[in-house]
Amino acid sequence: MSKEELRRLEMIHKVIDKGMKQKDAAELLSLSCRQVRTIVRKVKRHGDKAIVHGSRGKPSPRKFSDEFQKEVIKIVRQKYNDFGPTFAAEKLGKIDGKKVNKETLRQWMIDELIWIPRKYKDDGEGHIWRKRKDCFGEMILLDGSIHDWLEDRGPKMTLMAYIDDASNIVFGEFHLAETTESAMRSFKNYIKKYGIPLKIYFDRHSIYKTTRQPNLDESLKSKKAKTQFEKVLEILNVEPIHAYSPEAKGRIERLFETLQDRLIKEMRLANICTLENANKFLKTYLPEHNTRFSIPAKNPKNLHRPIPEEVDINWVFAVRDERTILNDFTVQWNNRVFLLENHSMILKRKHVVVMENLKGQIRIWFNDRALDFKEITKDTLKHRRKQMQILLASAKQLTKKNRKSYKPAPDHPWRHMPFGKALYM
Repeated sequence: MSKEELRRLEMIHKVIDKGMKQKDAAELLSLSCRQVRTIVRKVKRHGDKAIVHGSRGKPSPRKFSDEFQKEVIKIVRQKYNDFGPTFAAEKLGKIDGKKVNKETLRQWMIDELIWIPRKYKDDGEGHIWRKRKDCFGEMILLDGSIHDWLEDRGPKMTLMAYIDDASNIVFGEFHLAETTESAMRSFKNYIKKYGIPLKIYFDRHSIYKTTRQPNLDESLKSKKAKTQFEKVLEILNVEPIHAYSPEAKGRIERLFETLQDRLIKEMRLANICTLENANKFLKTYLPEHNTRFSIPAKNPKNLHRPIPEEVDINWVFAVRDERTILNDFTVQWNNRVFLLENHSMILKRKHVVVMENLKGQIRIWFNDRALDFKEITKDTLKHRRKQMQILLASAKQLTKKNRKSYKPAPDHPWRHMPFGKALYM
């Protein structure tokens, strides 16, 4: 018996011995008078053991058979050995037709040492939780996760993932690496689907935060040095926020924990082996994930902004570099040479912006207009410069031949100077 049962038995004996009224005993035991009368009747008939619940020590009538439990554990060991209890219970019911409550399966997996509860794991030091934003689109978190997502069935990939801080809605794409191009492509597809957010929260990776000092033009304009991705955010009027620790963007870090558990196994079951198929699979997987794991935002207002009609989105997401027009009207950029067409003398030594978008198209921008140009090879450039040198040399010789020697007149004041006398005497 438990202490509570011993106390209850003591009160019941007082009622039986007429030392206490049933009404008082019911009040002290937080029971009704009818319950007290039932217990008194059982104790009189069966003795003190009647105070203990009749089901104690007996198996539950809803308990699974040992054969069923062994069968489920065998399936889990073979197919879902690295799954969590919740995820394993879902797949057992959906694929194998074995319906088991997740808490029941959790206990079975703990007993069989297949799964270790979080409380027995090293959680590290605690930290202060940041309050969620109120509205969808007020702030999104961006990060890339380099991982063996295909488990040696295909190339190693990086998942460029976005999660809304207010609602946990997730967007993602697989790329071969976390680069400026992959960040631009994924963010372009994000704003096409949801719109332009107000803020974006990411780490201090070199894609999102540069360590170089501002150049002269940036210093004169009191601007900080920016990465190519930050330049895109500036055009779209999105505020960048840089995290100083992984814990600061813990929401997306925990998302990667979930996806590296669930998504990997889902792709294993679907036999996904290529980057293209993985991205196709994401388009069906993420809506289901968002339906299950997203939460309603505190404020139902959507703060995503539509893409302005006057903005050419293909040229917003472009790499931008400033270059100088050389005296031969060429611009050099990334080991490539561009010769300006229909040029004028005023363009010499002027600063232009060379842009390359995600489709590989090039544009040279000067004073809010695009300049006409054609790309030439370095050999062509050397040949042009050699021809220019030959033309200049021949022009100098021709000028020298046509130049008439000038001899000062006899009465020229210069002749009265000491050096003039010495030369012309």
